[in-house]
Amino acid sequence: MSTPSDTPPGTHAGTDHEPGDVPAQRRLALNEDWAATVVGLLLLVLILSGLWPGWLVP
Repeated sequence: MSTPSDTPPGTHAGTDHEPGDVPAQRRLALNEDWAATVVGLLLLVLILSGLWPGWLVP
């Protein structure tokens, strides 16, 4: 793939990201993973405390 002549070698044309930046899709996936973890732990606590019957959770 060729790069435009005004782009210095080693850079990608059309990107304004720093090398350590995390793409937006990856940040969203981390948030979804943490949300699922929190919900799972909450269900576990509710079931172990007896506030939520275990048969309601598959």
